[in-house]
Amino acid sequence: MGLTQAKDDLPKPQVDVARYLGVWYEIARLPMRFERDLHCVTATYTQNEDGTIKVHNRGTKGSPQGPLEQISGKAWSVDATNSRLKVQFFWPLSADYFIMKRDDDYKWAIVGQSNREYLWFLSRTPKIDDKLYQEMFEFAKEHGFPVEKLIKPRHLETLPYEI
Repeated sequence: MGLTQAKDDLPKPQVDVARYLGVWYEIARLPMRFERDLHCVTATYTQNEDGTIKVHNRGTKGSPQGPLEQISGKAWSVDATNSRLKVQFFWPLSADYFIMKRDDDYKWAIVGQSNREYLWFLSRTPKIDDKLYQEMFEFAKEHGFPVEKLIKPRHLETLPYEI
């Protein structure tokens, strides 16, 4: 039996890559083995000389004061909106990274995959208000994500590691 490609029926907002670069805090995520029990999770995006984007993910294991875990990779746009990217941490494997919704001022974003297995709520700050979280939750639910499984990593007021 062959693998089937998930239909990409998710929103495709226009994304200004330069404005998307920088530090994002993970507000919520669907469970995944490579982020199991991580807190204080951030993703930092910077431009590489070759036009790709450097992706540096960090988090603390077990608690906000736990040992630092980190990984770096690269991403590149695969469509004219720049909302569809491929992310690669281990060559030759890459994964979809779909920016489905974002704030006009790039203060928050909702990222996922068309197979609905991965979902992240991202913010430029470690905390967001309940109203915004609920709006993100409803958006993801309306687009078929299993939001009842969302995990909210704990954050400290100040990161326990350098960015």
